[in-house]
Amino acid sequence: MPAALSEPEADMLTIGQLNDLPGVRHAFFGREGGVSEGLYATLNCGFGSGDDPLRVAENRVRALRRIDLSKDALVTVYQVHSPDVVVVERPWPHDDAPRADAMVTRVPGLALGILTADCAPVLLADAKARVVGAAHAGWRGAVAGVIETVITAMTRLGARPERIVAGVGPTIGQRSYEVGPDFRAPFVEQSASNADLFCPSQRREHEMFDLKGYVARRLVTAGLHRVQVLPCDTCAEPGRFFSYRRACQHGEPDYGRNLSAIVLEA
Repeated sequence: MPAALSEPEADMLTIGQLNDLPGVRHAFFGREGGVSEGLYATLNCGFGSGDDPLRVAENRVRALRRIDLSKDALVTVYQVHSPDVVVVERPWPHDDAPRADAMVTRVPGLALGILTADCAPVLLADAKARVVGAAHAGWRGAVAGVIETVITAMTRLGARPERIVAGVGPTIGQRSYEVGPDFRAPFVEQSASNADLFCPSQRREHEMFDLKGYVARRLVTAGLHRVQVLPCDTCAEPGRFFSYRRACQHGEPDYGRNLSAIVLEA
């Protein structure tokens, strides 16, 4: 689909501590600035949605253009809420992507892309070692250890945890994330201190869970000294982000995906 001459720019956010790193570029994209319509309006970057693949492809082009990259630079995986990580040495077709939830690379010009719609997109970089990583951290993947596996994979490529900078992008906020009575068990089994990530809900026997806080805690526990979290709430900001939970609350049959990406400059 050809781009219009007066097309709007893809909406994006960045994190200061990642911006300060030499040779590293990143972005957390919102839902504005694309060509999709209806439930997917407008910058839906997920081929896994029911959106027109041609529109999704154009949306990815527009997003990457904001960080001065071509569409061929983007690498994404088939996300399955796992702790699995892939070392990326070359791009692959989106319909032949490996099943994993994290990627790492030392190859300049390869943009590691994460797709989310409430889960936490985590972008990581060690500028001195010239290693970047990206992770899709839903609660299942985070409990299973995706944060630790992506950091371990980065260290195998030469990174050091104390040098790694991590940014946690737009994620569902605690005020929007109501969970049932059995949800907290795996978290407090890991550490009794995780109980402070839950607060009472207005519904009996339900609580509100702080996913961003949990992901940030796992990053710090893994040895990172610089972790920055964006304050966005994907569920509570329909004009800015796609949200799986909001779609469910509204009885919508599908939802778009937000893209986050990080790349080493050549």
